[in-house]
Parts: sequence; structure tokens; C-alpha cells
Amino acid sequence: MALVRIAGAGLAGSAAAIAALRSGASARMWDPSRIPKHKVCGEFLTPEVQPVLEELGLWEQFLATNPARMRRMKLTFGRRSSESRFAESALGLSRYRLDALLRGEAETRGAQWIVERVPGRVDIVAHGRQFVPAGRERLFGFKAHFRGPVSDAVELYFFDGFYVGVNPVEDGLTNVCGLGPESGFKRLGFDYDALVCEGNRALAERVRPLSRSMDWLSTGPLVFDTRLTTPPVEELLAGDALQFVDPFTGTGMAIAIWTGGMAGRFAAEGRPAAEYYQSVRAGLERQNEWCARLRAALEFGWPRFLAPLVPPAWFFSLTRPKLESR
Repeated sequence: MALVRIAGAGLAGSAAAIAALRSGASARMWDPSRIPKHKVCGEFLTPEVQPVLEELGLWEQFLATNPARMRRMKLTFGRRSSESRFAESALGLSRYRLDALLRGEAETRGAQWIVERVPGRVDIVAHGRQFVPAGRERLFGFKAHFRGPVSDAVELYFFDGFYVGVNPVEDGLTNVCGLGPESGFKRLGFDYDALVCEGNRALAERVRPLSRSMDWLSTGPLVFDTRLTTPPVEELLAGDALQFVDPFTGTGMAIAIWTGGMAGRFAAEGRPAAEYYQSVRAGLERQNEWCARLRAALEFGWPRFLAPLVPPAWFFSLTRPKLESR
């Protein structure tokens, strides 16, 4: 029986282990981190996640976690807003609960998790660690859960180089998660309450009836980057180890599970890395191109003028990946 060796036991690593096991291999994950744990994450899942989880035999287990359902999307640029309804409901689930589901299923199905750093070469890299090139603007992310009135919408607020997402997750919680440049955070003394409650009038009004139920989490420095253009010759990269691009409509968790699952199948079946990267590129290239264009538009300030003319459904469609089984 082939052994698939995986660096990382988060979403991508656990999905890789599950897929490898379903393909007839054994799986071993190395990760020194405590899992599950709360992480800075948008905690938003587009409808594409259903076939990805069905491929892993996890869809029913996922529904049992009681994810929130969202039927609307609202975009706010400064003081200008626009809103659309989804053709299909999106889903909200905390990273903590989703990590627990995947890691627990991986171990239940026979994967071995070693709580230490990987000792040598592996088949799949899914640990998500990044190197920040010199000269790049450093980005930081933040997140906390809130209690209070729950909406059926995912809401994105763009202002002063920041964007903040607000959406429901399980058990009546609302996730508030954002990303912004180091220079902007320094002006505020890295005070996330000040940013959320005073940085933008519309956002402040949205969170006013809510009360924070956990300490703020932060992460960084981060940098937008992708290894799809220069993938390694042998290793299969999955999740954040493969790329970190503008989340915008929050497809990061689904992409981590999808790339992890595909990497696990390819490794178990002994298929070439070049074929894996070709398949991943086919699913993500269009999304990456549009995210880069939207990032450039934000930096030039165009959305302030275009927001009333751009339906959020159009924005949502452009930034969704094609997560097909290969």
C-alpha cells in the first residue's frame, strides 16, 4: 500500500489525507499546530463546496455542523452600496468547526497525525507558511465573532485600503474579518475595534447592535502570491502553500479543500505533478485574473464611482473558481 506523506493537518492537509485513503493509500500528516483552533478567515463558502465535499464523502457530515445560509450579497464602497440576491445559497461555517470536521474525519478513516514538524521530504505541502518578499506592502488580517441580530447576507466594506467582510456562521454567530495594509493599521495603533466601529460609517452602523464574543485574532504579514506560474517539479502544493490571493468573496476554504483533495488523489495514484498543476490552473486562473484586476481597481479608487453600477452578483460570479474533479 502506498504511503502519502503530507506536511500540514489543516483543511488542505486533512482533505489530502482523506482523498488518499479513499484512493487506497495510507496517509500520514505532520503538523505541530494545535488543530482545531480559531484562525483569521472569512468563514464563507460558495456553492462550489458541495461537490468538493461530496467527492470526499463529507457533505452530510458538513450539513450536520449547522452552517448558516446566505441568500444576499451587499457591497459597500465608502458611502455607496449595492445589493444582489444569490441564485444559490452560500454557506457560513467557522474555520474552527470546519477544521475539526476534516481533521477528525481524516483520523477516523485511518490517517496518522504526528504533532511535530515534518522530518524530511513529503509528497504534499499543505502547511500554508509564506515568505514575504522584500519591498512588498505588508498586509495584516484580523477576525472576531460577534453575537446579536443575524443577517442572511454576506457584506463587504471597502474603505481606505481595507476591506472587511461580515457574514453569519453557525450557532447565531456573525464573523467580522478584514484585511488591510500595515501602514493603515499603524495609523490606528492596530486597534481593530476602532477600525470596525469608526473607520467607515456604514460598517459602524452594521456592527452597532452586535457585541464581540471573543478576542480579536490577527495574522501577518501576508502577501498576495501564487506558485501556479512556477510550480515545483515534484512536490504537490495545496491550500495557502499553493497561493494566497485576494479573498474578496471568500473562496479560500473551498479552494484549500479542493486542492488538498486533488493532491491526495494524485499522490495516491502516482500521477505526475505537472498534470496536477494543469488541473489546478484550469480551475483557478480565471478567478486569479479577476481578483488581480479588482485589486488594481481598488488601489486606483475606481469602485467609489462604479459601486452603484456594478451588481454584486456580477462581482460574485467573476471571483468564483471552477472546482471540478479531475
